[in-house]
Amino acid sequence: MTRHRVTIDETGEAFTCDSRQSVLDGMVRLGRKGIPAGCRGGGCGVCKIEVVEGTYTPEVMSRAHVTEEDQRRGRVLACRIRPEGDLTVRVIGKMTKAWTPR
Repeated sequence: MTRHRVTIDETGEAFTCDSRQSVLDGMVRLGRKGIPAGCRGGGCGVCKIEVVEGTYTPEVMSRAHVTEEDQRRGRVLACRIRPEGDLTVRVIGKMTKAWTPR
């Protein structure tokens, strides 16, 4: 099992996430209150993020929430990607409020 560091760009918070775990699961482990997790299956769009830096393995995502253009630009669902190395992400969409710096 390989562990990678995932950093939230807006807050500087970081957590580890193994390559078999979704980024959403890693975020939930941070213990932040109010993180919308939604369906955890890629169908609701609640956990949309933008990968600013790093590589990941994507799984199937609902095109209603992530267009092909979104995916090319690194705008993906945290529940449907697994890190291949360290990542820096920005929280976008419905999760933005939960990650606003205090």
